[in-house]
Amino acid sequence: MKKETFQIMKRPGIENEPIKVQTNFFEVTKLPKMKITHYDVTISPEVPPRLNRKVFACFSEENKNALGGVKPVYDGKANMFTHKKLPFESKIFEVELEKGSAPMTKTRPPQGFKIVIRKARDIDMEDLFQFLNAKGNMTNNCKMAINAMNIIIRHEISAKYPTLRNPFYTPQGATSLREGMEAWQGYYQSARPTMGKMMINIDLSATTFYEGGPLIQMVAKILGLRSPNDLRRGLSDMERQKVEKGIKNLRINDNHRPENKRKFKIEKLTQTSASDTMLDVDNSNKINVETYFQNKYRRLLYPFLPCIIARKNIHLPIEICDVIPEQRYMRKLDRDLSDKMTNFARQNPTIRANRIQTGLNILNYQNNEYLKQFGIEVSNNMAVVNARILPTPTIQYHQSSRESCVRPNCGSWNLRDKKVINGAILSSWSVLAFLSYKDLPDQAIKLFVRELITTCQDTGMNISERDPPICRANPIGDTKESLQKAWLKARDKAWGAKPQLILCILPNTGLYLYAEIKRISDTVIGIATQCIQSKHTNKPVKQYCANVCLKMNIKLGGENSFLIPEHIQFLVDEPTILMGASVTHPLSGNNEGPSYAALCSSVNVKASCYAASIRVQSHTDILTDLANMVKESLKTFYQACGLKPKKILFYRNGVSKSQFMYVLESELAAIKYACQSLEADYRPTITFVVIQKRHHTRFFPIEKKNADKSGNCLPGTVVDMDITHPFEFDFCK
Repeated sequence: MKKETFQIMKRPGIENEPIKVQTNFFEVTKLPKMKITHYDVTISPEVPPRLNRKVFACFSEENKNALGGVKPVYDGKANMFTHKKLPFESKIFEVELEKGSAPMTKTRPPQGFKIVIRKARDIDMEDLFQFLNAKGNMTNNCKMAINAMNIIIRHEISAKYPTLRNPFYTPQGATSLREGMEAWQGYYQSARPTMGKMMINIDLSATTFYEGGPLIQMVAKILGLRSPNDLRRGLSDMERQKVEKGIKNLRINDNHRPENKRKFKIEKLTQTSASDTMLDVDNSNKINVETYFQNKYRRLLYPFLPCIIARKNIHLPIEICDVIPEQRYMRKLDRDLSDKMTNFARQNPTIRANRIQTGLNILNYQNNEYLKQFGIEVSNNMAVVNARILPTPTIQYHQSSRESCVRPNCGSWNLRDKKVINGAILSSWSVLAFLSYKDLPDQAIKLFVRELITTCQDTGMNISERDPPICRANPIGDTKESLQKAWLKARDKAWGAKPQLILCILPNTGLYLYAEIKRISDTVIGIATQCIQSKHTNKPVKQYCANVCLKMNIKLGGENSFLIPEHIQFLVDEPTILMGASVTHPLSGNNEGPSYAALCSSVNVKASCYAASIRVQSHTDILTDLANMVKESLKTFYQACGLKPKKILFYRNGVSKSQFMYVLESELAAIKYACQSLEADYRPTITFVVIQKRHHTRFFPIEKKNADKSGNCLPGTVVDMDITHPFEFDFCK
């Protein structure tokens, strides 16, 4: 396929009167003028980054003279940077760690290491200055300079606190969750090139750690007990299995010999208590663990509990073990833990801004000897930047509505006195409750359905079947069979007419049941489903029913509303199709599951209705069958409104900066190929827009009039200068 040409948009002129907002960017007020030297580092034997840092710190401290007084910075893997050249081009160093510096595993970690350092390149900072001032492109020198800055600002803090990729985490303000776990506050920091200057972006992060301290306390928490004293009754087999699952692979140290603590990793628990677990001692004599410890060290307080089994079949009583602090909880969080973490991480703007400032104090750039060495200075004040508030769009409802045109207030509005543009007809449907009659009686369901139907009628839908059949299902039973029975009940009630919808009432917010309902209804049975939580059926609320009504109307082929032409002029001028695309990969660790590519596109000139296309593909960030997906969308648009789009506005989600050009070249070519496969001379204008969500940029309104009731910036606030790309067209909102 011929390589396609395209043009990267430059930033257009801004005409609106700007407002001012604070942002979590801190200006780099002084940048190094000298060249930065990059070295490749190889540490052998190979160990995790955190141990690498210990090895490197030891090497750096022991070899000050050999390094010519330079304090190098290191990324924990293979890259080292210095503010001036070292006295050598390449050299090998030997490093010996103190005994006990590394955690015990199945195999004893090494104490001796070899470090090979080789000069890689000199980084000329002039390229970065040219780029920041829109006088040059992003060269390899620029990329390396920015990478070096990131390692410089992270080097010192990474040696003090546990680091996960970019963020570092501190125990300050940690919140206990459950079963020996706690939520830690973290801080993300990143060097960002902006218009005319470098900035440091600092944001909050949060993750889960195991609580440090006596292992016996963690065991009690895992079992939901008030204190270790409640363990004196011993453990049932089920409790032992629960504890073993909760502490497996934890790193611990023993405490019965304070002068010689050893580190271990938990492999499993013994099936017998310490008093019944036998050890082989001298001359093949056997003795139980309780007696062994009583004779050699001290009497055990919990001999009725099982022992820890660590490397080389070492048996340790639980009470002599301490959980080593700063261990991250690596398993997938269940719903309860996930909700607790969300509540912990969610902050109102004022608290978030204060905590970001706390993070800046912990980072302490002003007294960082590594920054000083490289000649870098960072402001202590959040940047104040220019922003704009876009005009609030007007939403059009049906002309017969008492209030047919609505201008949202702070991004919200209600459906009172409003009718949808095109109300769907619902004549064959059923209700499927995944609860028992005791938990949710038929009468309560009928009351909710009656309110829902009334609301649907008021908003312009036509519900001809006002008494849908009610079915029951076990939430952990055969979901497919339950949905098929509900489908048959709806068909029978409608005298053989094909069912249109199943209203599913769920007992909770569990994701598994919801996902199964959607999978089976969409791919096996072929019927629309509308899921609601049972708590909303007890006392039907008009606004909630209205929101459900809008979802049902769209699923049944109706049209809810659209923006008035004055606010979507680019759509009105010429027929324009909007497309949004993304690729979803399986969760980390799942190498067998496929990836899914999805494309959603408008089917009318008002962009008020959409159709979807989906593909299963291999693990790649490129939409491999995009050409056919786009072709389907263009055909659907033409069949729906009889027009060929003259413009394609293509939104692409989930692309990292390093993949921008690769994705753009590949997928833009696929879109053009789709157009020309329909007609050889069909060449609509294509605008390709990349969307990034996890950008860590936060805005804080300065004036009260520019804030909503929660203290956030008003909807429609856009920042497209000051902290954006030096010259390309990007913006934050």
